[in-house]
Amino acid sequence: MKALNTVPFVSVEHMMRLVLDLGVEVCIEQIADYIEADFSKWETFDKCPRIGSHSDVGVIELMPTSDGIDYGFKYVNGHPKNTKEGLQTVTAFGLLASVYTGYPTLLTEMTILTALRTAATSAVATKYLAPKGAKTLAMIGNGAQSEFQALGLKRVCAIDTVRLYDVDPAATRKCAANLAGSGLKVIACGSAEEAVMGAQIITTCTADKRNATVLSDNLVGAGVHINAIGGDCPGKTELQRDILDRADIFVEYPEQTRIEGEIQVLDDDHPVKELWQVITGQVEGRQSADTITLFDGVGFAIEDFSALRWLRDALQMSSKFVDLDMIADPDEPRDLFGMVMREVNRMAEDEHGKAA
Repeated sequence: MKALNTVPFVSVEHMMRLVLDLGVEVCIEQIADYIEADFSKWETFDKCPRIGSHSDVGVIELMPTSDGIDYGFKYVNGHPKNTKEGLQTVTAFGLLASVYTGYPTLLTEMTILTALRTAATSAVATKYLAPKGAKTLAMIGNGAQSEFQALGLKRVCAIDTVRLYDVDPAATRKCAANLAGSGLKVIACGSAEEAVMGAQIITTCTADKRNATVLSDNLVGAGVHINAIGGDCPGKTELQRDILDRADIFVEYPEQTRIEGEIQVLDDDHPVKELWQVITGQVEGRQSADTITLFDGVGFAIEDFSALRWLRDALQMSSKFVDLDMIADPDEPRDLFGMVMREVNRMAEDEHGKAA
């Protein structure tokens, strides 16, 4: 039986080895299944917008939630300026705990895990909202998330072609090289207009912390599905306003998305639909072949909770972790001081023995 005072810790190296063992596409597909399962019981969760500390150079946030059985949170930052300094734009770690004891049950890196769960969330939204038979993805923004997005849609939604565009051609070359041999037809494009040609799915994922027009209205034809996942903080958007007026908009948690997502530029009473209601059949998703569907994805705590649950379960069949001695475990729960003093005395005796 596992000792209660130790907590499994998954390092970056452990996560990479686990992903290598299972395969990126399998990991994304499995996390997508966990997200669907948790969204199906949405009403059982504690929910609140992420708790952010904003500065001129970025944001640091906490994303907590609980289903009454487990509690989870993620610490995550977003610093677009980091790329120019050779650092990651986004880094994260997370924790899962038992509601019954309050003891942590998992501590893990979440930079890689967040990339996997973000791709999984886009895949779930696309599965429910994209036009039938969609095979081509336009990926606008070819940074750290792009390969995960393409592979997730390949696995879950059966796309076979990805058209890439980034304002930085080096990013497109990087993404194309990483996707070589993936089974996808990869087309590097010189403009956003070229990238969306023939695409039934458009994903925007850029890092600039500003209101930008990554995708303009004239590039969006009838029947397209859009995953707008780059706008994830106040003052940061990617779509021209006219697109929002034409689209059926789907969100994770309106109270958060109205602060951070594309819909922050709309009136608070502008109608939106919640993805969990589509998954449970309470709300219709795509209404017609000509409907423009927009998933305004900002990332929500329940998705991280799903990813943490997936990882905890995956570790049952893996040795890709170490046990951390995180929880004080005195013989008598009320005698924490005595435990400390006994250890001090033991250490002193050890030192005396070495001196002798």
